[in-house]
Amino acid sequence: MKRLSLVLVFGLFCVAAHAGPQINVGTVYDYLDGDKSTYLKRIFNSGDSTAFVKVNVLEIVYDSEGMPKEIPVVTAADGASRNGLMASPARLIIPAQGMQGTRLLYMGERDRERYFRVRFVPVVPEKEDEFVVSNEEREDYKKTLSAGVNVMTGFGTVFFVRPKDVRFDTVINDTASRYEVRNNGNTVLVIDEFKSCSLAKETDCGATVKHLVMAGRTFGFDKEKGREYRFKLIEGERKQDLKVVSR
Repeated sequence: MKRLSLVLVFGLFCVAAHAGPQINVGTVYDYLDGDKSTYLKRIFNSGDSTAFVKVNVLEIVYDSEGMPKEIPVVTAADGASRNGLMASPARLIIPAQGMQGTRLLYMGERDRERYFRVRFVPVVPEKEDEFVVSNEEREDYKKTLSAGVNVMTGFGTVFFVRPKDVRFDTVINDTASRYEVRNNGNTVLVIDEFKSCSLAKETDCGATVKHLVMAGRTFGFDKEKGREYRFKLIEGERKQDLKVVSR
């Protein structure tokens, strides 16, 4: 059985100064429903200086072995995406303790689910970055980041574009030794807040994790005697709290 996993968060680091921006992208998994074509993503800056943020979009594709690869989204000369996801605006200027949003627009066929990596990368603005700031403002910003050393961290999110006709078809196989959730639908389902705890000692629990089960894939675990497994099965807007006990 193969499992697909997606990286929750990654850090992109560059040397900046002591006083700097700190961005927060909120949820790291976002979903575009089959009847929607745009999604508003809000980015917060809890730092003490303005954040200049680039938004980059890559498509995640899988080879025959189920290994992911990230490729650039091809865009037309006018900047509009021919067949994929685009961010508008792709440059954000977020004031300290402020928020800005970018609209993620999908253009293309919706006969299957597609996956995209959306990166939010704080930068020190340069002329070629296309931020609408004057040379004086650019230099003043650099001067505010001139004392000490700080790390400006960027984050990546995963964006799921569901097919137009979404179909959930979840099959559960529960045996004495193993529990499996098979996704026979055409869009991702989520196993959220998965946790294994001892029946004898309630505080003896494993880490709480999230699993994404892609279409055609299976999530499963071997049962250990004396343990209880709790999780939420999420199919779009539908959520179920499930519990599996192995005595």
